[in-house]
Amino acid sequence: MKKGKRLLISILVTLISGFIMFYLFLPALNIHDFGFWFFVIVLSLIFGTINFGTGLFSIRKKEFDLRNKSNYYPFIVPFIIIVGVTFINLFNGPFFRASKYAHRIEVINASFTDEIKEVDFNTLAIVDKNSSRKLGDRVMGSMGELVSQFDVSNLYTQINYNDEIIRVTPLDYADLIKYFTNRGNGIPGYVTVNSVTGESKLVKLDKGMKYSENAIFFENVYRKLRFKYPFDVFGTLNFEIDNEGTPYWIMPVSSFSGINQREDIDGVIILNAITGESTKYSVEDAPTWIDHVYSPELIISQVDDWGKYLNGFWNTLFGQKGMKMTTDGYNYIAMNDDIYMYTGITSIVSDESNLGFILTNLRTKETKFFDCPGAEEYSAMDSAKGQVQQMNYTSSFPILINLSGRPTYVISLKDDAGLVKMYAFVDVADYQKVVVTDASNGISNAAYNYLNNNGIVMKGDDLEITISEIYNVTIDGNTYYYLTDSDNNKYRVSIKINSNKLPFIKVGDKINITYTNKEIREITKLK
Repeated sequence: MKKGKRLLISILVTLISGFIMFYLFLPALNIHDFGFWFFVIVLSLIFGTINFGTGLFSIRKKEFDLRNKSNYYPFIVPFIIIVGVTFINLFNGPFFRASKYAHRIEVINASFTDEIKEVDFNTLAIVDKNSSRKLGDRVMGSMGELVSQFDVSNLYTQINYNDEIIRVTPLDYADLIKYFTNRGNGIPGYVTVNSVTGESKLVKLDKGMKYSENAIFFENVYRKLRFKYPFDVFGTLNFEIDNEGTPYWIMPVSSFSGINQREDIDGVIILNAITGESTKYSVEDAPTWIDHVYSPELIISQVDDWGKYLNGFWNTLFGQKGMKMTTDGYNYIAMNDDIYMYTGITSIVSDESNLGFILTNLRTKETKFFDCPGAEEYSAMDSAKGQVQQMNYTSSFPILINLSGRPTYVISLKDDAGLVKMYAFVDVADYQKVVVTDASNGISNAAYNYLNNNGIVMKGDDLEITISEIYNVTIDGNTYYYLTDSDNNKYRVSIKINSNKLPFIKVGDKINITYTNKEIREITKLK
């Protein structure tokens, strides 16, 4: 076979193979992505193999010379790429660029009590992802006409939706056959779970969603986006809904230095899951209803680099002065119509205490560090489980709250079925201060139980009242007084609030109190 014909066949086979690979594996055509260079390596090997293989059939006709070095050039390409990528990444690595690694993210020192508002238990997101999955599956199980055709996705994105903290996740086609039988109408809806109340519901759409993660052909959301944005490196895909409840796929666009080095986000693509229309925004211009532009994993990576390289590369090897890192795990806080991620910061020796916490806005990447030394999260979880170790409950990852001006962990204790049985409150500064309360009494009662047991006064409203009725009862070994004032408002107060005065008050007395609103007002201070 003559050289020109061999070359043409090799090019055609390589192009066809390249299109098939691009269609199946969707690599970004971007020189900063290692996936692109791997794509080039495979294509060069395919070209070299076809060219060399067809040449072997021409040896007898002396149309192919095994000694011709040009026949081996395609097999040298992978070596050149690997050496080049290694050199570029070494030059862009922390040895030469420690300062740039340390400043991938700007961390601002802030006051915990100034930035984190006093907890409002009516808006506290106590339903975690695992519990949301169980609630979502339960809703789907009650939809007889859908349960055989669709599954519930495991995404459960935490979002702030019209001042409600919810998790939202789409339905998926149950399998390939269900995809072909239902693709005409699309996916009929999505599931929402209220992270405060646990209320879950299936939201049915007027028009079904055509684009999803487990669809095939060009209805697969990754393929849809890749063919429209072939040069963009994609980050972590999320599913969200806008303020009108329209479902969207949110795809961050990553940027790198070198090859997959020092990742950051420089844009975000939103794709309407129903129509397939998409728009690319800069981070600054992204719609404010989007809650997830930066993934928690990326933020943690950047914060770890900040803690590791802030004092230079050599400090990581010798002295390790001031080196910090994030603790394992993270959770979310909803504030100011945005979702924030928080995680603990500990020393590089990774002991069982935190130096403080970082709080990051996942839409803007604004990050603040709170100097709140105390127990790291898993120590607090173990402390909570230790209070009821005979129950063999499992602990949820803590929620960090401001309780009466003090950083406090809230932990749910669950049984084997995943049901929340108890709430534990753990003092961040001293994880030996832990109080566990039956969940059936409500989280507000659990908080007051914790406060009363530790003699902490909770902030509230001040008022002078005239007592019209008074009763005392004992609950779990603690004495409580139930009062009614002259305006028929009802109050409850623990003996621990003021043991010197409470036993002697009587009907007709006027007292000055501080209280917080509940079904029965809770007195937190008695003057």
